[in-house]
Amino acid sequence: MATFLQGLRARSGKAAARFFQGLLWGVLVLLCASAAQAGVMTRAAMEKAFPAPLVVGEKERDLPVWPIYAQDLTSTTVAAYAFESIDFAPIPGFSGTPFNLLIALDKNGVFMDVQVLSQHEPVFLDGLGEAPLFKFVEQYKALSLKQSIKIGLNQSGSAKANSANVYIDGVAKATASVRILNQSLLAASLKVARAKMGYGEGSDPDLLARIRPDVFKAMDWNALVKAGLVTRKVFTNAEVEAAFRGTPGEGQDTEGARAPDAPFVELYFAHLNVPSAGRNLLPAATWDYLNKRLDPGDHALLVMSRGRYSLVADDFQRGSVPDRLTLNQHQLPLEMRDLDLDTTLNLPADLQDAQWRVFRVIAPAGLDPSLPLNFELMVTRAKGQFMPELVNKRFAFSAQLPGDYFEAASADSKTWVLSWTSRWWELLMLVTGLAVLAWSLGKPQWLTASPQRLNRFRTGYLIFTLFFIGWYAQGQLSIVNFTAVIQAVVAQRSLAFFLYDPMTVLLWLFVAVTFFVWGRGTFCGWLCPFGALQELISQLTQKLGVKTLRVSTALDRQLKRVKYVVLAVILISACVSVTWADRLVEVEPFKTSITLNFVRAWPFVLWAVATVLLSSFVYKGYCRYLCPLGAGMGLLGRLRRFDWIARRTECGQPCQRCRSDCAYQAIEKTGAIDYDECFQCLDCVVIYESETLCVPLVNAARKGKVQTVIPIVPVGVQP
Repeated sequence: MATFLQGLRARSGKAAARFFQGLLWGVLVLLCASAAQAGVMTRAAMEKAFPAPLVVGEKERDLPVWPIYAQDLTSTTVAAYAFESIDFAPIPGFSGTPFNLLIALDKNGVFMDVQVLSQHEPVFLDGLGEAPLFKFVEQYKALSLKQSIKIGLNQSGSAKANSANVYIDGVAKATASVRILNQSLLAASLKVARAKMGYGEGSDPDLLARIRPDVFKAMDWNALVKAGLVTRKVFTNAEVEAAFRGTPGEGQDTEGARAPDAPFVELYFAHLNVPSAGRNLLPAATWDYLNKRLDPGDHALLVMSRGRYSLVADDFQRGSVPDRLTLNQHQLPLEMRDLDLDTTLNLPADLQDAQWRVFRVIAPAGLDPSLPLNFELMVTRAKGQFMPELVNKRFAFSAQLPGDYFEAASADSKTWVLSWTSRWWELLMLVTGLAVLAWSLGKPQWLTASPQRLNRFRTGYLIFTLFFIGWYAQGQLSIVNFTAVIQAVVAQRSLAFFLYDPMTVLLWLFVAVTFFVWGRGTFCGWLCPFGALQELISQLTQKLGVKTLRVSTALDRQLKRVKYVVLAVILISACVSVTWADRLVEVEPFKTSITLNFVRAWPFVLWAVATVLLSSFVYKGYCRYLCPLGAGMGLLGRLRRFDWIARRTECGQPCQRCRSDCAYQAIEKTGAIDYDECFQCLDCVVIYESETLCVPLVNAARKGKVQTVIPIVPVGVQP
């Protein structure tokens, strides 16, 4: 700290003033954060959502839930627990941002209320509007977590009545988005139910066993059955008849009465994620296809049936949820959805006529392969011809995976860990790219030995940034990262939700280090995908003959202040209104151009295209004048400890070569580098090192004089 303060005193008055200005901005952000309520339910908001006679208790410290009390004449009891889904299940939607739902769950696991606090799905923001979403969410009220809740579309009344599931109507053209919402709601609610109501014996849904991918042994059908990898269950006609005894369905199965000991249905189950099961039952091509189709943590379950009763009804739609079969663990339902595999199975001859389906259970559902899988098959009987009376009975069977085929749950099985391990090669690519960049910037003399070398390296790296970091790996940092941190700090909420996006975490860690070494230019000049897109487009248009305009020095200085105003407005709006904050962050075209690949409503696309085309005429005009993230980077870049770009005594007095060539106009008339606006393109370093481009070196060569060089001295170290 003492060294740091000495360095601060050693700086020029102007530099120190800028440093303190950056600190003041940081203080402003923290002060704003102290009042921020965007996206976070406060006591006042909770009391408005749950008015008298309900009473809102104190938010719990260990678990972010609000107890809701009901008062009667003699006592006050807990009626429900209210919570926000983003605290428990921040499952990203198509915009990369999770839904945030306000959920009230009563003591019996019944949904008292569900409200949408915030959502960023393009289909609801720019297409259908939010009305269909609100109507969809209304359907959860009075449903129970113990029910198997499924999303259908235009399900007939009879289909719903004969199903083993509880169906709610989906939203046409938004099927995937409402499924994400459904999974967010159920995953968050199950976590609260486990912790507060004893569901699932209070187990942690993030601590799950994992299938061992390295265990494989070639086996035929009989060996699979013997090893416990295939489970068989038979229900006889007599067992089914006994279940209907005493109901209107009794005696309705005349065929079964003639052969009571014959099978009514014969069921088989196998866990296809287990290599010894999947690779032996599926053709090699199907096994490879299945592994590509499943997301990390998903499970593929094979269920077969043979006999008088089918596994699914005749009107079953491929790719949907089974109408007769349900799955649960810890007495909690898990959604299965048909994978619609078009393949053959390696089955013995007597099972070639068996009916089979492969179902997927997605990772957020929390299936634990170390625990029994409890299935229920629903059988329906009807009495009467006209408006028959229907009777449903459920027949249970279980399957247990042998212990040799899974790893027991441990602390490193947390859901976010899977986000990292499943993207290991992407993270390796990113780390390699960052290492190359750090090495190159740490040895600029090698990189700037010639303009051609720098141009080739820079263009290649910008292509890597745009196509890999941006479009492929979705590693575009955003001003939303700033507002998210503020809101989490104010709500005393963990920042662990960032761990679900490992690309963003690694980029921020690297950029944070570069603030102290090089300033803001490392990110803005090299690692911003949208900045790379602008620069590549600018290079292309210049080759086509489009000339860029150079803004006058006075106007350039004024315009560069605009981005700080934009940043301040966004941060202040986050303190006042989450709605306005969501609108204002759209000044960033990053979501449209990088995250959504320009597939969005036309006003957003028009704005993104306009900002890209602006760079064809005013070099990286958006980055220099409008970008709120760039403004934030500029403030944080004042942590820089080194003036790492070397200068000569002639720089600015009288030589203006570097200043005239700087496309960012980040060099003062005095020759000093304005690091707050420097994008680290290294063009001036190329000139400085070149005996043919640097005017002082050219003149020195002519006159045979030795030039005086101002050495690079770390801040706080006296030269």
